Amino acid sequence: MLYIQAAQDSQGWLYGIFAVLILAMLFIDLGLFNRKAHSISLAEAGIWTLVWIGLAMAFSGLIYLWTRETHGLEKWTQFQTAYWIEKALSMDNLFVFMLIFNHFKVEDRLQHKVLFWGVIGALAMRALFIFAGVELVRISYIEIPLPWTQNSSTNTLEMNILLLLFGLFLCLAGLNSLRSSPNQNQEFAGKKLIDRLSRRLPIGGDIQSGRFFLHQGKWLATPLFLVLLAVEFTDLLFAVDSVPAIFSVAPNDPFILYTSNIFAILGLRSLYFVLQGFSNLFSHLKKGLGFILVFIGLKMLLAPIFHIPAGHSLLILAGILLLSILVSVLKKGN
Repeated sequence: MLYIQAAQDSQGWLYGIFAVLILAMLFIDLGLFNRKAHSISLAEAGIWTLVWIGLAMAFSGLIYLWTRETHGLEKWTQFQTAYWIEKALSMDNLFVFMLIFNHFKVEDRLQHKVLFWGVIGALAMRALFIFAGVELVRISYIEIPLPWTQNSSTNTLEMNILLLLFGLFLCLAGLNSLRSSPNQNQEFAGKKLIDRLSRRLPIGGDIQSGRFFLHQGKWLATPLFLVLLAVEFTDLLFAVDSVPAIFSVAPNDPFILYTSNIFAILGLRSLYFVLQGFSNLFSHLKKGLGFILVFIGLKMLLAPIFHIPAGHSLLILAGILLLSILVSVLKKGN
């Protein structure tokens, strides 16, 4: 009982630290460094990418310090694995953002603003998905009797219907990603929906104003607001892949899932501008992400009978990502 109470108290402190840290960094980002729209240089994007990764690593260190007496390295490893899964799967999302900005001809100086408010919307959507998902996972466990083990101390197999469905879905999504051509041209998901909205919403002004709304006798949405809607809708679609994937790590721990997810998402804006400068290094990323989805899906399907530790998953994830980058570089050289 003392261990349980200590764990709950520790998690309360960590939630508080997490909230203060995120709010402070958002204020520093938008209120100090990016008050005015400007083009993000590769150097600036690289520094901010390292800052966000560093903050995530430091927070995982706090998780280890607060939980080591009750869980040892388990919670730290779960955070790291969930963080890098979300980070990896979100990289594909960033290439779709490039398609959106090119389609709407959004200037470089305005892209950071759209991504910032897109991330704010993602924070709320991920909270809904993760906390609702944890509750659905909790109530979807079933026990299947094993008649051939009647004389054994373990005569039932515990399975989770929702996690099995997640696993099957991820395997299919991964196979679909592997079948697609790495160089194929594509339109961003939801383009038709955004085009339809542009004909029905009261639209005025232009993108160059840098505003989402303006008042001309009545309130009008600017084309930049349509860009924001496209970014939010794209993130919603990609969450369908990434959120089930992180449930393979800690399906009953919303704290680990949400904090790791948010740290990964908050670093995406700066990572986007880094990828713009090094897009040639990721031409085969989609294939790598396909293998990652298939691996995570198989892990979830096998979980009732065979457990793959989070640490091993982290190493496999890193290996697949590094291999996809290496193949991209070698193909580019040829």
